[in-house]
Amino acid sequence: QVQLVESGGGVVQAGGSLRLSCTASGLTFSTKTMAWFRQAPGKEREFVATIGRSDDSAYADSDKGRFTISKDNDKNTVYLQMTSLKPEDTAVYYCAASAWPYGSEAANSYGYWGQGTQVTVSS
Repeated sequence: QVQLVESGGGVVQAGGSLRLSCTASGLTFSTKTMAWFRQAPGKEREFVATIGRSDDSAYADSDKGRFTISKDNDKNTVYLQMTSLKPEDTAVYYCAASAWPYGSEAANSYGYWGQGTQVTVSS
């Protein structure tokens, strides 16, 4: 059974930083493309960042320069380092995994999802 478990969310002031983690089990982590999405209240789930099998990464335009995605295949874990956080970054952040070799901004490209972790940025 595949499980993706996110952690690291919380409340932070604007301008602060957080590092999210997502640990996977039940799948061959090193062969998967991993991604982070987020969903704010009343809004659709949106792409944040993705990292492929070869550590190639891509980001949403709103996050470039502030967020960094990385992974540790030995720990089956993908990270999202977030800096210079803004109130508009407030959302539930979800980890996702795909069997496709390359990252995608489309949520329906990812077959496995975590339960999410809440990030709240106060002004």
